[in-house]
Amino acid sequence: MKVLCVAEKPSISKGVSNLLSNERCNVRNTGNQYIKNYCFEQTMGGQRCQVVMTAVMGHIKETQFRDEVQFKNWTATPIMHLFDAETTKVVKNEHKEVANNIRKEARYAQMLVIWTDCDLEGENIGAEVMEIAQSGNPRIQVKRARFSVIQEREIYQAWNNLVPLNMRLSAAVDARSELDLRVGAVFSRFQTLTLKAAFASLREQRVISYGPCQVPTLAFIVERYMKFQRFIPEDFWKINLSIAKEGSVAKFEWTRDRLFDQHLTLVLYELCMDNPMATVVNVLSQPKSKWAPLPLTTVEMQKAASRFLRINSDRVMSVSSKLLHPKAKLALIFSQLAEGLYQRGILSYPRTETDIFADNFELEPLVQAQTNDPTWGNYARGLVAGKFVRPRKGRSDDKAHPPIHPVKGAADLQGDEKRLYEFITRRFLACCSKAATGHETVVTVDVANERFTAKGLSILERNYLEVYPYDKWSDHTIPNFVQGERIMPAELKMTAGKTTAPDLLTEADLIGLMEKSGIGTDATIHQHIKTVQDRDYANKEGQYFVPSILGMALICTYEELSVDLSLHKPYLRSLMESNMKRICDGTRTKDEVVEETKEMYREAYMKTNSQKQLLIQVRLLAFVDVI
Repeated sequence: MKVLCVAEKPSISKGVSNLLSNERCNVRNTGNQYIKNYCFEQTMGGQRCQVVMTAVMGHIKETQFRDEVQFKNWTATPIMHLFDAETTKVVKNEHKEVANNIRKEARYAQMLVIWTDCDLEGENIGAEVMEIAQSGNPRIQVKRARFSVIQEREIYQAWNNLVPLNMRLSAAVDARSELDLRVGAVFSRFQTLTLKAAFASLREQRVISYGPCQVPTLAFIVERYMKFQRFIPEDFWKINLSIAKEGSVAKFEWTRDRLFDQHLTLVLYELCMDNPMATVVNVLSQPKSKWAPLPLTTVEMQKAASRFLRINSDRVMSVSSKLLHPKAKLALIFSQLAEGLYQRGILSYPRTETDIFADNFELEPLVQAQTNDPTWGNYARGLVAGKFVRPRKGRSDDKAHPPIHPVKGAADLQGDEKRLYEFITRRFLACCSKAATGHETVVTVDVANERFTAKGLSILERNYLEVYPYDKWSDHTIPNFVQGERIMPAELKMTAGKTTAPDLLTEADLIGLMEKSGIGTDATIHQHIKTVQDRDYANKEGQYFVPSILGMALICTYEELSVDLSLHKPYLRSLMESNMKRICDGTRTKDEVVEETKEMYREAYMKTNSQKQLLIQVRLLAFVDVI
């Protein structure tokens, strides 16, 4: 039997081929200079097979309007027609040779095995491969291999336990692609044509694009920026208390925290000064724990990389393209950081919503693989020697991939790759560790019926903190106090302050807001953040996002429009993503979701279009003319 295997990336096809062939495969060139065909023998179900392993470079097809030539003419096509125009999926021009290779190899094969990533996009790419292979051989049998790491044990397990493609997952991706095409085309044309007609300063601008994810993402940035700009500081007053005892000083916090009434604060302060003796009314002493972190998900990795490592999410996750030869128009797909480490078999699959390790998941060998590391090897040896505990379980399980974890040691990494690998490995070892333990004392004192509290912490066992420096927990000692004792304060004073503006959004903040609101997926959040910057709707100043004039203009204008389903709010996109999940679980069909969502956006467009003079006059007049 002849078997055609297709991976999602050239590096994956090479890695899987080397494992299945024990590095004894013949290599043939294809019409694409970056894709090779690896030929070897392997056994399937007791039968000897001739295997050809090849690859694609992500999606081979793209969704477009069937009459693409007609619809490229913006002024000749009424915008409303885009909601119902027929769409189709066609092979991208740059991937025609990739498709030809699959079609040719499929003619001689009895079985096609899909080795794409085990997520929605991977399932959809697998369906594209299947359609192309079946165009060359309608009788070919189709299976898929499910795997999370490029590791011999898992690859052979996938090879020996092939499953059908999940066409519901593929349908969800097709639904999203069609809706993104329609909605993006409608509102990008509307924005661009309306604004360029009204403002000479915009006529040299490229497309003023709309995306159902990128605009709500921009709205988060603008909303925080406007809060920052409109913030007016308020004066407040508070009472500070310090008590000296046993050679140290304990600083107490006023239980009222602060008051915005100077006169009232002054009255309370004078009452305290008239009778300043402090009486200890309560001493609460109890054990304290700081829990080890949960297993790592994609979104948490992106937030941590931004917050702790100062690496932006797109660099952590994205797969970028470069044209090496302008005439050939061929794209070299190279993966960055987490994706690259995964492809080399160093990390598990880096796109996962799961923060639960299954009970039968073997963690000890992964800890053992870290025992020779010069930095954290000693800690790993301690876990192997008896300190290991099963990680805590989170709340999410996508049933596709385990949490992100190191597969093996990697001593030869450099730069950002090394820093990201170190974070992931330390996180993994930390989640396999005991919680840090300590003892906390909370003392409450009374001065003239005003209460003040002080806290002390003594750390007894650092445990996971020994290997995970990204969490902070430090000793803070206070003197011993006894309930009922009376002590004269060392300091009792009234102080003034001002409220401060909220910080602008960092990338970690923005990722958190997008995740909470259902904007994008764990695998696409970084793309939407990058798109907002690429469109010049917002920029980063240091670690903070600041909207451009045009970005502010768009969001402020949408705020003014009287549209029930606000186009800049996350509701519509969040509902769309929820419906994608319903397609996946079979409770809704692709056609139902597409039609329902089209009607919501159609209604929003009609209301927006009826107010387009407001789009021109109310807000953009204030912003765009200064571009």
